[in-house]
Amino acid sequence: MDRRSFLLLTAASVVAPPPELFAVSAAQSNKSSTPWYASMRRCGQINYNEHDPLTIDANAWGDYWASLKVDAVLLNGGGIVAFYPTQIAYHHRSQFLGTRDLFGEMVAAMKQRGIRAVARMDCNLAYADALKAHPEWFERNRDGSPRPHTESPWLFSTCMFSTYFTEQMTAIYREINQHYPVDGFFTNGWPSTGTLRVCYCENCRRLFDQLGGVPPEETDVSNQLYRKYYQAYMDRVLAIWRLWGEVAQEKTPQSVYVGNLGGGLDTVKDLKDISQVAAWFNADHQGRSGDTPIWACAQQGRVANSVMQGRTITNVAGAYANAQPNWRHVSKSPAELTMWLAQTTASGMVPWFHWLGGSPEDTRWREVGHSFFNWIADNQAHFRNRSSVADLAVLYPQRTVAFYSRPESHRPRYRGGPIDYLQGLYFALLEGRFVFDFVHESNLDESALKKYRALLIPNAAYLSDRQCEVIRGYVNSGGSLLATFETSRYDEWGNPRPDFQLADMFGAHAAGEVIGPRGNSYARIEARHPVIDDFKGTALLPGAENRVPIRADSPLVLSIVPAYPAFPPEMVYPRAPRTTEPAAVFRETGKSRIAYFAGDVDRTCWRSGDDDLSHLLQNAINWIRGADPVVFISGAGLIEVFAWETEPGYALHILNYTNPNATRGYIRGAYPIGPQQVRFRTDGRAIRSARTLRPGTPLKFHQQDRTVSFEIPAIGDYEVVALT
Repeated sequence: MDRRSFLLLTAASVVAPPPELFAVSAAQSNKSSTPWYASMRRCGQINYNEHDPLTIDANAWGDYWASLKVDAVLLNGGGIVAFYPTQIAYHHRSQFLGTRDLFGEMVAAMKQRGIRAVARMDCNLAYADALKAHPEWFERNRDGSPRPHTESPWLFSTCMFSTYFTEQMTAIYREINQHYPVDGFFTNGWPSTGTLRVCYCENCRRLFDQLGGVPPEETDVSNQLYRKYYQAYMDRVLAIWRLWGEVAQEKTPQSVYVGNLGGGLDTVKDLKDISQVAAWFNADHQGRSGDTPIWACAQQGRVANSVMQGRTITNVAGAYANAQPNWRHVSKSPAELTMWLAQTTASGMVPWFHWLGGSPEDTRWREVGHSFFNWIADNQAHFRNRSSVADLAVLYPQRTVAFYSRPESHRPRYRGGPIDYLQGLYFALLEGRFVFDFVHESNLDESALKKYRALLIPNAAYLSDRQCEVIRGYVNSGGSLLATFETSRYDEWGNPRPDFQLADMFGAHAAGEVIGPRGNSYARIEARHPVIDDFKGTALLPGAENRVPIRADSPLVLSIVPAYPAFPPEMVYPRAPRTTEPAAVFRETGKSRIAYFAGDVDRTCWRSGDDDLSHLLQNAINWIRGADPVVFISGAGLIEVFAWETEPGYALHILNYTNPNATRGYIRGAYPIGPQQVRFRTDGRAIRSARTLRPGTPLKFHQQDRTVSFEIPAIGDYEVVALT
């Protein structure tokens, strides 16, 4: 029997759900030519397990999700475990399924309540019987052995370059699509945004022969084979995504395939490429652990928006305690979970509320979702964003993040973590209460930059000639620029240049190789300048841990005091207390202002937490941006600000991070901050009302020309002010 006949036969033998469910699905799909997920504002997921068919109550779950007023729910369909009576060979049916069709029941429960149903699939693992029958489906180690899962060793990793992805998973999608009124498919764990896996199965060995050799397992873009493998890997991701998208739409063009993305700032796979095939970007960035700062979720929103540019983005908020260690069946702190949902919403993503386990014994998380989602539903119009109104752009330098200094790479050790530069600038932006957007480096063009008054570049070491030319054109047309450290010192693949490609913009030339890491170095104040005028009572500022020695023609404002011993105390004195080497260059050309820091002040700020370095970055940003920002907020506390033009007017989102657990552990509660004075510049429209959405109270305001001024009396964890 050929494969097509087999698929038709096996699909036809599955028991179908009641036909009225198809009518519901068809009615939903035909309401509009706009994809249904384009207007989605709330999403849920119940991630049930193989044992759950014995106890799970489908209607109870339908009632819960309906109480949250969600637009869609993700439901386990199959892949590793089938939760319906599959007829596809080696598609493992839950051993506890019995005569139930759990997936069919769950889909029916959602459809009866007017909720979209998306099949949650897993393409990454399969059982030993499949390994025995189809060894070509599975990843292999160098010695040819399969790769068992570390915690569930009876499962084995499947290979993306095998027919498991193109044939087996496709057959499963078609089986579900034919017999259940699903509105789309989502794959857990694939393709992700992390590092590439290198497999040694026969499929991959044939690929390596075509590439000219076996690529290194670590991220090493200096290796020509790695570069070829990176491109081949991305091509395969896009091909599989397109295939599954086409299969999802075989029943209705309204259906969608959604991959698993996310990971915050730290991405290796090319998000811009993936965004070209992703109708809906799901960031599986469920929570934080260790020393991850609380604002990591907002950073995820900025990264995703930099490539999706207004198209649908969701972010998964795990309601369980996904710390280190993990506790899958107990709730995380309600305050932590609420803040994660708040950041998701404020940054322009759609919250996706997730619980794992179909019969929970801990239900404390349920009220968090109920309260937050109903609040969004009650104020839905104000969360329909049209565009950001930020006046600052931060370059998201993905190739630098991916390749420049990953811990496992062979790059020189003087370079720190790949995202530390961006983290340091980000923290200074939070402390300075700036409103900003991320611009992905692949989207650099005149139209993307023209709305911003300044472009901030945190050590974008890897930039192409074209990207540098766009930045040059932006500055020459009147835009301002801040850049740090090795920005433009290498091309997009990390090939070194003899000088900064943007040396003419910086007004500085590289005069040698990087010096560092060296502590106890300084920047000496040599002349007054707006960037340093408010540093009183000192001639010295902390120096960057690493720096590029530079030559510059501009007047010397900050000079380098080279590092000297910090121990023992008897040896702590400068050997060269004054030099003519610039630590930074501040210059004006036409309408543009440019600030270039030769050192990694952003990374050093993040790693040290030094207030002078943060203040120096804030001053430089204020100087290059100029007066009259689009949003100005004064008051106490550490906050993050998003400002959106919405369907009814504007929405100002303020996230309160003033908390002892902001950079470690779960927050336990909010630490309210007092009055905040706000100036908000509009496009000139008359504002009729200002209202806080959390308490739902009107605010007194004053409008003069384009500027609206008002006071927010207090902020708990999160506030949204609607201007209409």
